[in-house]
Amino acid sequence: MKVLVIGSGGREHALCWAISRSKKCKKLYAAPGNAGIAQVAECVDIAVMDDQAIINFCNAEKIDFVVIGPEAPLVAGLVDDLARAGIKSFGPNGVAAQIEGSKGFMKDLLGKYGIPTASYGRFDEPDAAKEYIMRLEEKVVVKADGLAAGKGVILCHNKNEAYAAIDHLMTERAFGIAGDEVLVEEFMEGEEVSFFALVDGNNSVPLASAQDHKAAFDGDTGPNTGGMGAYSPAPVIDSAMEAKIMETIINPTIKAMVEEGCPFRGVLFAGLMLTKDGPKVLEFNARFGDPECQALMVRMKSDVLEALVACADGTLDKTEFSWSDDTALTVVMATNGYPGHYENGSEIKNIEAAEKMPGVEVFHAGTKMDDGKLVGFGGRVLGITATGKSVKEAQELAYKAVDAIDWPGGFCRRDIGWRAIK
Repeated sequence: MKVLVIGSGGREHALCWAISRSKKCKKLYAAPGNAGIAQVAECVDIAVMDDQAIINFCNAEKIDFVVIGPEAPLVAGLVDDLARAGIKSFGPNGVAAQIEGSKGFMKDLLGKYGIPTASYGRFDEPDAAKEYIMRLEEKVVVKADGLAAGKGVILCHNKNEAYAAIDHLMTERAFGIAGDEVLVEEFMEGEEVSFFALVDGNNSVPLASAQDHKAAFDGDTGPNTGGMGAYSPAPVIDSAMEAKIMETIINPTIKAMVEEGCPFRGVLFAGLMLTKDGPKVLEFNARFGDPECQALMVRMKSDVLEALVACADGTLDKTEFSWSDDTALTVVMATNGYPGHYENGSEIKNIEAAEKMPGVEVFHAGTKMDDGKLVGFGGRVLGITATGKSVKEAQELAYKAVDAIDWPGGFCRRDIGWRAIK
């Protein structure tokens, strides 16, 4: 097969790395890709939101299958446009992708079908949201309804913080139109995990579990980011918990989407809180997580391309999956200043020393070549991924690889995996 991967981040590098190892992959392209992806795929200069250019390229190169990495083109309907052009792709169509594109759509779906989640209110004007907050407990969560690159969720420990969050999203327009509507949710206590399932519309297969670290700094402090590290599997998800999540959350959601006339095909990524009352949905995403995808791909022993095609073809029930028993752990190296203001263009040296270490894969998330030099070009730049027999072993190897890289313009957390180790 000739395959095109859409995207340029660490998630897409991990997908390209895994797809390039498939016996079914004859030729691999990425649009637009990055400096790391260029090592395993031919990068083409096409923007992820330029549907017509993507279709023209697919027709010119006779692409058999398109894998869409980021959420924005999914929500905008790239799958629909490709289907109209007769091109097979992996991912939900625009209506089904609203399970991530609109938190209000997602919460209303969960409420209608009795799927466990936090209580909530939806608001399209600030005063009504603040009146609702006045009647709640001190702790609440305020969320932008639309896509905000993983940063539109604000944990509020008192009412003043909650009022400020409403102003930040709706009045100051911190995330633009994503804050046209907000959700105010009950603050759930427990341990947060990421759970992934492949879905072909009717059938579902659970993938490995993972836990990520969203806060910028050690000890889970500082502002939320797109993710500063992850590990898989998550020790808190044993076989009994996996069965419960599939029974009470994943399968009912898949059935609900069918009932609503928008069957889901692709990867359903559930952000869950393991509460004293059982697992509850924090959010759904319509694509692989980043950096969870990096940890998942290095553990997946079966053919990932075969699995993604089965989602599109509706044949997941005939597809076999196998996983390494090892733990994988990813440490994100980000540009100094992220998730706030940062400068692009700082040089990254000695990355080869990390890449040569047995058990280490270096996934690029925001890099490019500039006059023969590898430079950071984005907030999250590298995902140093290591495997080991335990979280501790994988962590030690990952940080050994991090320390081999010479990049004064970047930083990372030094405690990825601390929950599992503790």
